[in-house]
Amino acid sequence: MKKLVLSLVLGVSLIACKNDKELKFEDKNKDADSTQIATNVEEDLLKSHKELLEVKAEQMPNLLTAKTNDTLYVTNFFATWCQPCMVEIPHFKEKMESLKGQPVKFTFVSLDNKSDWKTAVNDFADEYGLRNNIVLLDGTTLTPEFFSQNFDTWNGEAIPFTLMRRGNMVDEYMGSMKKEEINSKIDKMMAANFAPSIDQQKEKSKITGKK
Repeated sequence: MKKLVLSLVLGVSLIACKNDKELKFEDKNKDADSTQIATNVEEDLLKSHKELLEVKAEQMPNLLTAKTNDTLYVTNFFATWCQPCMVEIPHFKEKMESLKGQPVKFTFVSLDNKSDWKTAVNDFADEYGLRNNIVLLDGTTLTPEFFSQNFDTWNGEAIPFTLMRRGNMVDEYMGSMKKEEINSKIDKMMAANFAPSIDQQKEKSKITGKK
């Protein structure tokens, strides 16, 4: 287990938070039946709802893996106790507002303690008008395999962390981004020619019967 210390980590072009809680790594059954995971979890999570919804660790790949459409998926991991997170999220919100009607989806994954879900996280969601974009994830259920299987650079030791994915294009960023960085990354990925990954093309051909 890795102990995470509540502090601000300052580095060259990097600002991130570390938690004061331990990550409780648990053994998982790697052969779990995939049918136990709702296939429409992404649509269910991102539609309008009254209560903030919890995402299980095994459901996260549905939000994180590449899609065959041309939508840009921006997934930001944050916590309300993390000051750098609170600094950058308004910039994401501003960009989100400017892109209404365009093929881009923003999801903010709260790693707050469960005891704060109905208080601090709930209040934050209402204050910033992000109730339909925030999901809750219990960080104590995450294993080292969760990070190694879903990310190239993030091991879960610090936040904020942002994953941007559009087809075969991927951008991972550890730390708090300035407004200009967020706009530049998103604009660049949305302007690029869309191309699904090779695996996605194979899967699509398999489904449609094309060869």
